[in-house]
Amino acid sequence: MLEHLFGSMTRVKLLRLFFNNQQRAYFVRELSRTIDTQLNAVRRELANLEEIGVIKQVAFGESKEEEIGTERSKYYKLNPELFISEELSALLNKTQMLEEREFIELIKKRCGLVKVMIMSGFFTDADVSTDILLVGEIKPVQLAKVIRDFEKFLNRPIRYTVMDQKEFLERKEIGDKFLYSIFESKHAVVMDELKAV
Repeated sequence: MLEHLFGSMTRVKLLRLFFNNQQRAYFVRELSRTIDTQLNAVRRELANLEEIGVIKQVAFGESKEEEIGTERSKYYKLNPELFISEELSALLNKTQMLEEREFIELIKKRCGLVKVMIMSGFFTDADVSTDILLVGEIKPVQLAKVIRDFEKFLNRPIRYTVMDQKEFLERKEIGDKFLYSIFESKHAVVMDELKAV
């Protein structure tokens, strides 16, 4: 969606990365590896973003990441003086929410019979060991593909846990530490056909 607005998926990936890590400076090769995009495309988009004032180049000594690059590496970070920073950040967050909804619908449609889906971890800023808990008759190959595609969009790994209904109910019954770490932290119940959460 945003690539149509901004003209380039590489630009969108860079914007997401910079806005999600506003104090961090990145060097060019690191950006290329992080967003899994060709170096020339990254350089071109960095030049565009720098020209319009979204990012700025910082000196080697100003970056806390200098042990990763070299003195010759060019470092870039979000420009703190960008006057539309809040609006751009809000737009990126809203599109991520739309993409998350689409991701949830894909899981429901393609990944088997889902009885319980709980989003936690990354999705709710909770300190738990999984981002998604799925319960039901899940198709592992289809789920792995949907997750992989969404990981590319987010530019980060997603931790997920799959259980069948029997295992879930048994673990809930005995007060399983893993399950209750999710229940007791910030989470979002997307669906609960078992009325168990």
